Amino acid sequence: MKKTLLFLSLSVLILAIFPVQSQEVTKVGTTAAGFLNIDIGARAIGMGGAFVAVADDATAMFWNPAGIARLDRAQALFSHTRWIADVSFDYAALSMPLGNLGTVGLNATFLTMDEMEKTTVFEPNGTGEMFSAGSYAFGLAYARLLTDRFSIGFNFKYIHEKIYHSAANGAAFDVGTLFDTQFNGIKIAMSISNYGAKMNMSGRDMLIQADIDPLINGNNKNINANLSTDKFDLPLMFRVGLAMDILKGRGNSNFIVSADALHPNDDTESVNVGGEYVFNSMFALRAGYNSMFARESERGMSFGAGLQYKMVGSTTLHLDYAYQDFGVLNEVQMFNVGLAF
Repeated sequence: MKKTLLFLSLSVLILAIFPVQSQEVTKVGTTAAGFLNIDIGARAIGMGGAFVAVADDATAMFWNPAGIARLDRAQALFSHTRWIADVSFDYAALSMPLGNLGTVGLNATFLTMDEMEKTTVFEPNGTGEMFSAGSYAFGLAYARLLTDRFSIGFNFKYIHEKIYHSAANGAAFDVGTLFDTQFNGIKIAMSISNYGAKMNMSGRDMLIQADIDPLINGNNKNINANLSTDKFDLPLMFRVGLAMDILKGRGNSNFIVSADALHPNDDTESVNVGGEYVFNSMFALRAGYNSMFARESERGMSFGAGLQYKMVGSTTLHLDYAYQDFGVLNEVQMFNVGLAF
């Protein structure tokens, strides 16, 4: 009896210290238009994706639309990434301040790949017919300073995904706020991205021939019918972050440190941290860590560099590069070129 009680006591103690972990079902990979969650901008990626409270260039329309309200000049930017599995990921943006009316912006995102040869069960080596696939988003942004320290912004976008003869269309919007606390230069920001209706695929690839009731003899077995595909949520993302310039221009240097907390609807929560050192408003070095505390993430350290060069008049050229480690998926490299005028 004593041995039995001792065994039960030890069992309860072990379970209390090391609780049995249940197989939690996650929603990873269950959303449509997953390309909307790919980070944009070599500067932001070099800082580990901790950019929601920095957001002071044309890529702010992705990270936090409120950021473009702080721009004092028009900016144009183009970004290119050779994404995983030889997929191309490109982003173009243009922002234009309108004085007291606020700031407007246009942006476009392209995820494209080379054509592929169609294969079937009976022709696994290819049929000779080629097909393409891609994902696209086109956005219109608006932001305004409500006070000298607080800004709010919106980005409305049309989304299109296609593969072969099928496609899905949708619409979504992003909203963000940015607040300058004036306490040691600390900025606080938040954004909600990709809030919109569900998407599903449709098109002539869904057309099939079917027998309405195979149990009845004499039916036409080639009645045209359309397959109904499921509808999937968009990859909703909530970000909140802090940023601070530690050096504030002392010694012709600035050192920005930032941190973002992320809450997606299709993955676990995570934290991004990063920093940027700028000398003489010309040369920049960046480093960061993406997806801290995320479960089974392949993302890790990222590094980057930038050059800002004053051209004719008030025109400034921006060149940026970023490298991000993706574990077993190797690395991702991004290049930016931008003009402020």
